[in-house]
Amino acid sequence: MDVRGSRVLVTGASTGIGAALAVALGRAGATVGLVARRGELLDEVLEQAVQAGAGPDSRRWAVDLADLPAATRVAGQAWDAFGGVDAFVSNAALIRRRSALRLQAAELDEHMTVNFLAPAHMSLALLPRMLERGSGTLVMVGSVAGRICAPSEVSYVSSKYALAGFAEALAVDTAGTGITVRLVTPGPFDTPIWGVKDDEPTHYAGTKHPPSMAADAIVEALRGDGPFETFVPPSVADTVALKHADLDAWISMAAAMGRAAPASAG
Repeated sequence: MDVRGSRVLVTGASTGIGAALAVALGRAGATVGLVARRGELLDEVLEQAVQAGAGPDSRRWAVDLADLPAATRVAGQAWDAFGGVDAFVSNAALIRRRSALRLQAAELDEHMTVNFLAPAHMSLALLPRMLERGSGTLVMVGSVAGRICAPSEVSYVSSKYALAGFAEALAVDTAGTGITVRLVTPGPFDTPIWGVKDDEPTHYAGTKHPPSMAADAIVEALRGDGPFETFVPPSVADTVALKHADLDAWISMAAAMGRAAPASAG
């Protein structure tokens, strides 16, 4: 896909990777549709994207993706507002670190709704129109937590595993139709998810990468020339391979990490 002149709908666009992506898409000359809960933050990001070069028709929608009918409606509204959507980037995500021993079912439901069902519903709302046109790109921004398990993240891990599976199955079913499906799998990035209130401590104390790194990788995924899955940074692929080399050992290691004193509060 030629990003310049394209119309790209992005969720989770008010902070972190989504905000960085809005600006990166602006630099690339796209028209952006930005979606998140907090309108005041979206206004700031939209202004930054337009200043960077985003099309003048770029706009934002303040929507809570936990409201699935509203999430589906915004996909249609974006299509109508722009006269079509060339690409949808599902980036929005909730995270709450909570051991399965203390997790409430409602918390699991919330994560599955925002992190998996909302992007799935929005993709399915856009897909028939893209198929009729014969072109379109769907990019799911997953997480290394959608490829490996981590202690005290059962709801987040479950939702990201579901999103990765959805993307893979979608790529299979749309093969040869003109639709491009991509999965971007980021590792740890310096975003607000590390400071969520009412969270159990994180066990991760390593490097956190700048959101711009992930944003640039997503723009490349939108261009469509690379593989189905992009790990960012590339070393994330090594971690995933290590897990698959001996899953029992990985589970034992993660369990021991969960029993140990937390590395830092998050």
